[in-house]
Amino acid sequence: MYQQYSSISPPARSGPAARHSEFAYRSASSVADYDVIVIGGGHAGCEACAAAARTGAKTVLVTQKIDTIGEMSCNPSFGGVGKGILVREVDALDGLCGKMADLGGVQFRILNRSKGPAVHGPRAQVDRVIYKRNMLETLQSYAGLDIKAGSVADIILERPAELDTKSLKRLADQDSLSATSSAAVLGVRLESGEVIHSRRVVITTGTFLGGEIHIGLKAFPSGRKGEAASVGLSKSLKDAGFRLGRMKTGTPPRLDGSTIDFAHMPKQLGDMPVTPFSFIHDSVPNANRQIACYQTRTTSAVHELIRANFDQSVHIRETVRGPRYCPSLESKIKRFSDKDAHVIWLEPEGLPEHTNTVYPNGISNTMPEDIQQQFLRLIPGLENVVMTQPGYGVEYDHIDPRELKRTLETKRVTGLYMAGQINGTTGYEEAAAQGILAGANAGLAAVHSRPCTEKIGRADDDVPQLTLDRSDGYLGVLIDDLIMRGVEEPYRVFTARSEYRLSSRADNADLRLTRRAAALGIVRDSTRISRLDTVETDMAHAQVLLERIVYSPHVWEEKLGGSRQIGHNGVKSSALDMIRKGFLSEDLISELVPGWADLPVDIRRRVVTEAMYHGHLRIQSSEASMLKREESMRLPADLDYSKVGSLSREEVDRLSMVRPDTFGAAKRIDGITPGGILALLKYVRRQV
Repeated sequence: MYQQYSSISPPARSGPAARHSEFAYRSASSVADYDVIVIGGGHAGCEACAAAARTGAKTVLVTQKIDTIGEMSCNPSFGGVGKGILVREVDALDGLCGKMADLGGVQFRILNRSKGPAVHGPRAQVDRVIYKRNMLETLQSYAGLDIKAGSVADIILERPAELDTKSLKRLADQDSLSATSSAAVLGVRLESGEVIHSRRVVITTGTFLGGEIHIGLKAFPSGRKGEAASVGLSKSLKDAGFRLGRMKTGTPPRLDGSTIDFAHMPKQLGDMPVTPFSFIHDSVPNANRQIACYQTRTTSAVHELIRANFDQSVHIRETVRGPRYCPSLESKIKRFSDKDAHVIWLEPEGLPEHTNTVYPNGISNTMPEDIQQQFLRLIPGLENVVMTQPGYGVEYDHIDPRELKRTLETKRVTGLYMAGQINGTTGYEEAAAQGILAGANAGLAAVHSRPCTEKIGRADDDVPQLTLDRSDGYLGVLIDDLIMRGVEEPYRVFTARSEYRLSSRADNADLRLTRRAAALGIVRDSTRISRLDTVETDMAHAQVLLERIVYSPHVWEEKLGGSRQIGHNGVKSSALDMIRKGFLSEDLISELVPGWADLPVDIRRRVVTEAMYHGHLRIQSSEASMLKREESMRLPADLDYSKVGSLSREEVDRLSMVRPDTFGAAKRIDGITPGGILALLKYVRRQV
């Protein structure tokens, strides 16, 4: 027998209902039961509600304002090194952000193009207006999805009736690593007093959870400029036993582009031809209308002005961690005191018919407004600039992500999922990736669960789930890092975090993930499956063409003009073998392999990349299998970690201090890198 339990007292009804959005939308009924409730309309929320609906779950998205769904709160871009691969993985799972970025993109580039394909980073500047409009229209028309304006004040839980107050307190006091389910979610209560029932709730509140904006010495509750923070929900989670921490982030001032002198600034143009994010797109609407970005720099005068006013910002404090890999201008000036200039990229926020606003990437700050206007005019090209919105910092609550299962369901509360910045991450891409995984799993759990067997702490072995490990891609790395290591600062994805980056590339996310998602029923677009069929058929055909061309070493040397020594062992090699050995460039392949030039460029690149990495991929695949097998392997109590080799001094110190008893426990120690784990595994296996 269970009793209904609300983690805080029901709020009194007060104030008018949320104002009606200027956009038309399909609203949820006032009293309704849903399979899944998603809280928050940011990037995690958009992906979560769409993914849940694709599973067949009746879903509602609850968000403060309908007209801010899909808002790009900070930079007007998607992707980058590591992050671009994450967008591609979301797209491979039939997600939305890659398609929306393609439709609204105004500049497309592949970062790291001079390096190997494993670290190529697709990136796009995106028109904010087009992106948000397309996202809202897409969600409005999504089958099985309702949208409701409202602020969630409380999560409604049920607990076993036999639990007394002392037992409830003991369960709530469990630490993050040992937490077990002591409640199940029943739904949510809005600030208006309205209750929406559901057994599955996904929280994607971004910076709104206990959010506080900082500008200079001013601080006020808000999750984004002009929007209220979610305070009641923060208390609700604390009362349920979740350990909340504080993190901070920031955004730069916005500039009037007509007051900027671009004449002497280096210009950056987009790539032609364009490489879309989505695997179902061959091109993008604005391919021939790409806009330029411009580069300028801070000056020593800027640094002196900000340094002299450090005491004018409440945001500059070390007790709350900010993003290390996207630091504020104040942090850069403090951390790199020897540098007299930092790069600034001036990025237009959209097409000229939509906006004249420019985003100055690289000068996120929380200085008082008058100081911001002063230092901006000390930057070359901005001598007469008009600031249309000051930069500001945001401090917000987050949970310890070690509270989560690999499905992003919480350990404490059955049916409650978390995605996005509430888990301690930063960035649109990380949020979208968590959103699609949490939403898909909430939907799958709802659709495949039988009400008569719904129990707190019920085993989910019989419920299909979308779970990924590190070898599956960057989404697997992201989830594994969060739930195993936790966070001490806002977490972002980059290629060095993955030990499987040769196989987790931007060009093969569809081959890695789409069929897996389709088997679970979370791929709705039939076009995506048919295109994947075509890709696999074309790649197989391309490989056959390469395998048909077979010559002896002597003939290959002649074909290559005598420029390379192939060897004289007499063993014949195919063109595919020659690519794997590094002897054939793409230009030579077209000359030597009949029919090769007739294949789509994308197919040719994919096949050549797979061939180039063939040997390394075989090793990686073997290592991945070994890591999975050895998770429970015991470590000697007297192991001398200084003899392992390939471990940093910090890793040796941490392992020696903690003395993990199993290999899996060693993986969970904060500060131990994937490369260090692999080195430890190899060392122990040699000793055994």
